[in-house]
Order: sequence, then structure tokens, then C-alpha cells
Amino acid sequence: MALDPRLLEILACPMDHGPLYFFAAEAFLYNPRLKKKYLVEDDVPRMMIADAVDVDEAEHQTLLAKAKAQNLSLPFPQRD
Repeated sequence: MALDPRLLEILACPMDHGPLYFFAAEAFLYNPRLKKKYLVEDDVPRMMIADAVDVDEAEHQTLLAKAKAQNLSLPFPQRD
């Protein structure tokens, strides 16, 4: 699964307008602030608020650890 790096630089969560992690192998974008996943299907991110998938605390911690292990970074600074 590949998304254009330029697209990843500008994609933002539709709920809080913050940056998202992209987990290419699993084909989803992740908002760690709201614990929401947005699936990517056929290289198209499903960014509708209604399509967001809730993540529980255990999965959240797993995703944060995976992001750190993969040296993923959020494409622009997080807001407070």
C-alpha cells in the first residue's frame, strides 16, 4: 500500500485537524490523540468521520510502540 508522500504531508484528521500516522502495511491512518483509525482502501483514504474506527487503550499502546519502532513521525507539529 502506498500513498503519495505529498498527500501524507497534507492529510489531517477530519475531527481535530491534526496529523496522522500512516501504517502502510496495515493500510490505515491513525490519530493518536483521539484513538481513531481511518482505513485506506485501493490507495484511497476513507476520511469521513463516520468511517473512523475507535481504538481501545491496548491497541493504542501497541500502535504507539509500532510507530516508534518504525521511526514514524507525524508530518506536521501536533497542536496542544
